[in-house]
Amino acid sequence: MSTIEAPRGPTTTTPTGPAPTVPVGRATRSRVARQAVAGAIVAVVALAAVLLLPPLTAGATLLTVALLFLARRLVFSWVGGLAVLVAVIMFVPVRRYALPIPLPFALEPYRVVLLLLLVAVVAALALDRTRTWRPVAFGWPIGIFVATLLLSIIVNGPDLVAAGLASTAAGALVNFLVLLSTFYIARQLLTTERIVLGLITALVWCGTIVALLAIFERITRINLFWRLSTVLPLKLLADDSETFRAGGFRSYGSAQHPIALSVMLAMLIPLAIYLAMYARRPYNDLSRRLLYGGVVAVLLVGVLTAVSRTAVVVLAVMLLLTLLLRPWLGVTLIALSLPALVLGFLLVPKMFDTLFASFLDVDSLIASQQTSAGMTGAGRLADLGPAMQQVAASPFFGTGMGSRIVVGDEANAFILDNQVLGTLMESGAVGVAGLAVFVLTPMIMLLRWAFTAAREEPRYALLAFAVTAAVAGYTAALFFYDAFGFYQTFFVLCLLLAVGAWLLTESPPAAAARAAREARDARTEVAR
Repeated sequence: MSTIEAPRGPTTTTPTGPAPTVPVGRATRSRVARQAVAGAIVAVVALAAVLLLPPLTAGATLLTVALLFLARRLVFSWVGGLAVLVAVIMFVPVRRYALPIPLPFALEPYRVVLLLLLVAVVAALALDRTRTWRPVAFGWPIGIFVATLLLSIIVNGPDLVAAGLASTAAGALVNFLVLLSTFYIARQLLTTERIVLGLITALVWCGTIVALLAIFERITRINLFWRLSTVLPLKLLADDSETFRAGGFRSYGSAQHPIALSVMLAMLIPLAIYLAMYARRPYNDLSRRLLYGGVVAVLLVGVLTAVSRTAVVVLAVMLLLTLLLRPWLGVTLIALSLPALVLGFLLVPKMFDTLFASFLDVDSLIASQQTSAGMTGAGRLADLGPAMQQVAASPFFGTGMGSRIVVGDEANAFILDNQVLGTLMESGAVGVAGLAVFVLTPMIMLLRWAFTAAREEPRYALLAFAVTAAVAGYTAALFFYDAFGFYQTFFVLCLLLAVGAWLLTESPPAAAARAAREARDARTEVAR
């Protein structure tokens, strides 16, 4: 990552005396060594591209390497690495593309970025004395959830081995840990408030771009994210998909499914509202609120293009939480959204009937969720009965994480569209308890902090509330789709949790509270 070159002069004077310096010759040799290593890497990549890849792919690879070299000071830095991670998460559809490298498995871009950042962070912690481990705040709820997943595999070990699913279960656990590494990596890179605000801004604007292209996709049925392999050196893994509802094409955007797209965009709306109040730019309050008000509108329209009732539930939960804890903000949002709702109803009545009016016809809504039990596309309520019959056989530890395969030639279970029910079947009641700890504890901690330590700092309190609202929306969606199987939304969740961890441990209110606590403990110790 970014380096600091040694001083070129013989000494540097500081208030406490001359500072130790590195000899110029040693600094020069170090710089030459780094350049030699970089040149060797570029040469190896170029040679491998020419020998192993088709001409067009090889040319695209060499162009990418050249651009990376030219932008090396930006890309190969901590902020640059975080930016690359956000860009890959937001713009490269998961399970659709892989790097064109001949390996026994598909090397997807997000895996490469996560691995490189993880290695870089570990190396920095081991070799750089100025970099220390940043507290993660949510380590224990994450640990409890992972422990319940591991316990389900251990308890069901003999059955998994007998069914030939032991490696599948182990792979599922390892894959989940890889996904979770996003939280730990991002937390270690969030070292300043400027970086935190930059991450939030990048997520919101990337989401806005995705929403705009989803609107374009809804109108033209052209998904530009499905054509990345024509401009980037990527290998296509999956064919195009199409889903129709409300008389039109449902947008996929950069997500794996319309539901996942709608949930991801909905989760970014609280952050956009926060930026409308506290973004660094535009400097003018009115301009900033108008700009991000437009961003919120684009995100909402992007949500609508997916035509997903799950997104309506997510938005309703976030709004209800706002009305309960920040009623003035909630009422303001309702007042601002009413004209847009009326306009939308007039322009696209069929879509609004599908998304909103369907909730008013309870009998039809329930009937639609009771069709084709145990089959692909079955209603969620239809799957509930057969699923609970299987749960009754292993109520506490389930059948083991990774035991249910719902796609491919080895499929042995039906799709549930319910992450909580899926966790109950695989990991039992213990796993569901761990899931509850994982998603509910951060919200409780952030809300408590927002109304105590940060109550005098509205900027940080509102950010904590925005993160809480987004996590609450994701939690509500767990009951309506297989959330952990759709990686983009899970990555966004991890990034938001990293922001929450920074708030609880290193933000100015957290630092002030820690200093006050240490002073109080010192006075108590002296009194003794």
